[in-house]
Amino acid sequence: MLCIFKMHINLWKISLLSKKVSKTEFYQELLVQTKALISGETDPIANMANISALLFNALERVNWLGFYRVVNQQLVLGPFQGKVACIRIPLGTGVCGTAAHTKTTQRINDVHQFDGHIACDATTNAEIVIPVKLNGDIIAILDIDSTSLERFDQEDQNGLEAIVNAFEQNLALGQVKT
Repeated sequence: MLCIFKMHINLWKISLLSKKVSKTEFYQELLVQTKALISGETDPIANMANISALLFNALERVNWLGFYRVVNQQLVLGPFQGKVACIRIPLGTGVCGTAAHTKTTQRINDVHQFDGHIACDATTNAEIVIPVKLNGDIIAILDIDSTSLERFDQEDQNGLEAIVNAFEQNLALGQVKT
């Protein structure tokens, strides 16, 4: 399965290079890739790791991408791609903690203007954080950083939220006892 998937993603990258696709089409294809990657796998950490790798390698102008898991009322570093990161973030603190606390996506054009921003990497200028829910509870967040100001727009948010939604559906399926 993995070998077939790797071959498919390499062909997908080649097709993206050979033709211009809209951002919407790009995210639709990423969603298809995400679903194929996590299909049949119920381990959330394994799926977080592969989703992180897929998105980090597909998205442009991204310097960090990964998950923080909610553990004992704080965010704890999970699978990621990029430089070393903050290990623990209190709920309600920084962009990640705010997303987890409010249960809403945070799309920040300039993190230096965000009151309480936690600078794990001083080169980060923009950030988007999407909560991951299971049974209505936030169990993790997907955090994506960029060195480019105003890197993320509404199309990015819509596409990334669809990918997180596919992951949430996979998590819910993993709860079903067979």
